[in-house]
Amino acid sequence: MQFSEVIGQKTTIQRLKSLAQNNRLSHALLFLGKEGSGALPLANAFAQYLVCDQVAVRKVRQATLATPSLFGEEPSPADENVQMLPEDSCGRCPSCLKASGSVHPDIHYSYPVVALAKGDKPPISADYSSEWRSFTRQYPYANAYDWLQSIGAENRQGNITARECSEIIHKLSFKSFESGFKILIMWMPEYLGEQGNKLLKLIEEPPDDTLFFFVAEQEARILPTILSRTQLVRIPPIAPEAMEDALVNRAGVTPEKARPLAAVSEGNYREALSLLQHNDEDWQSMTREWLNAILKNGPVAVVRWVDEMSKFGREKQKQFLLYVNHLLEESIRLRIMGDAATPIPDNEVDFATRLNKLASISQQQAMIREIEQAAYLIERNAHGKMLFHALSIKIYHIIKHNSLILIA
Repeated sequence: MQFSEVIGQKTTIQRLKSLAQNNRLSHALLFLGKEGSGALPLANAFAQYLVCDQVAVRKVRQATLATPSLFGEEPSPADENVQMLPEDSCGRCPSCLKASGSVHPDIHYSYPVVALAKGDKPPISADYSSEWRSFTRQYPYANAYDWLQSIGAENRQGNITARECSEIIHKLSFKSFESGFKILIMWMPEYLGEQGNKLLKLIEEPPDDTLFFFVAEQEARILPTILSRTQLVRIPPIAPEAMEDALVNRAGVTPEKARPLAAVSEGNYREALSLLQHNDEDWQSMTREWLNAILKNGPVAVVRWVDEMSKFGREKQKQFLLYVNHLLEESIRLRIMGDAATPIPDNEVDFATRLNKLASISQQQAMIREIEQAAYLIERNAHGKMLFHALSIKIYHIIKHNSLILIA
């Protein structure tokens, strides 16, 4: 993957190139970004950049390491020796072609896996290498749940095993085959338990030109012993303009549909594509029916609405909740900023205005918190019917009695 294939993230890309340019590249980088922000594509693009035959970063690094002359002359400052690197990998040389196909001999991958069959020895990433290549080619912005379901994990918990850690130590003990660099890209180190401590010595004292790229979503779930040994590269959510452009040019969405999708997805390209699959759903009508059932039509109407919602799959239920939160956020933005707010689609302005009459800002914020929590629980297989019943009761009390506002 080239940098040009990464959605947005121009500032982060420039920072990475600057680290390589000025010989300030740490041997262990942590690419930390929320789901759908492009942390894995960015790590892949940077790895391809480093091994590209036309970039030759390693030669530039060696050129910048000025050493004293045998005759006592002072070395020239390192910044005077810096050579300008290309803006991107060429995408055509043998190294780029191998890297883009995830088959470069000097780029290794580690990711959460599950046992192939009950009673098998602990699995390693190599057991799923062909599935990994196919998956990342098709879904570069997917999350760990998508990956584990694609390999038939179902309800089994994926992890990065102690045996995998031993394999990593073994692989990185060899010299590089082609590029001069050896790179390990570990996706989702959150799935690495205490067995990850086996890697500490290797991370702390790696062989020459060995690089670790840890690609994570939740900093708090990473082993502190590993976290403390990495240089943080924070990946922000994708900017709305870049998201719109990607939806139009990659997903074939019209500009009119791309704008609200970019707004609702909040910098998460995976979420935007998921929303696109359900774009024909009339979420606004469903929201109107839900609020009318809660506030006007009574418990029987709520039960009827919840029964209908429970027939949807978890993904649709989550999309609905995200859309409701999007409307609430638009309402707050409209209330505070008025005409200076980011343009809101015409069909949402009237609804947002009505929401502002229905609830205060503090009530709207309380509703957003409860709905976010509900979406989180949906992802973790909460019972849909029970969840929407409980959520409906909470929304009722927030609006009617101004309660639950202080609940985190």
